Amino acid sequence: MAEIAVEVAYAGPEGQVVLALRVPSGTTAWEAVERARAELPEGVAPDPSRLGIYAKKVPPGQVLEEGDRVELYRPLTLDPMEARRRRAMRGGT
Repeated sequence: MAEIAVEVAYAGPEGQVVLALRVPSGTTAWEAVERARAELPEGVAPDPSRLGIYAKKVPPGQVLEEGDRVELYRPLTLDPMEARRRRAMRGGT
């Protein structure tokens, strides 16, 4: 079976990492995350509902293509609507 080159990326308070992987053709986004799990920063718990490829949210079953970068997204710490309200109250935009 042919292999493809992909990356798994994470950035957060625990650290930042971009892991280059060679995976079999037909590998899904979540399967790539599972392969990379041991090399992610300690304390990172990937969530299959928070995955993307080049900033576009994808389902965990998304089949990867050559050169894809699977990104692990963190939960929001502040609701975007609340952030806008706080900026408006300070007079910011």
